[in-house]
Amino acid sequence: MRIVVALLGVLTVAGCAETSKATPPWQEPGSYTYVLQSSCGERPLIGRFRITVEDGKVTKAEGIGESDKRSLESTELTPPTLGQLLDELEEARRNDADLAELTSDPADGHPTKITIDHVKEALDDEACYAISEYRG
Repeated sequence: MRIVVALLGVLTVAGCAETSKATPPWQEPGSYTYVLQSSCGERPLIGRFRITVEDGKVTKAEGIGESDKRSLESTELTPPTLGQLLDELEEARRNDADLAELTSDPADGHPTKITIDHVKEALDDEACYAISEYRG
């Protein structure tokens, strides 16, 4: 019986977070807003961005500071939805990244931090995302 209960707990948490068992599973809503802090690694979008998602797509992205605005203006990339960030995490896990961690909000289960390091010894292949001010 303990094995079944433990396995059910692992299956419940496996795709959502590596946090406590009290964290509810999170389903990405069609519309929400959040602030993304993208740091570490070598990537076009480094900085803090206020992101609006409607009907599952980013409809508005604003750099919070001046350097964040310049970062956003200098690329044709659209900042990711939370679902796309979770997809990036799952892809890193499938590809046996040295580090692929997720922290979720204990109240509703939305992601609050994603850290990926594909190869520990490689430079600038990391991705560090902090998610704040989530409103679903």
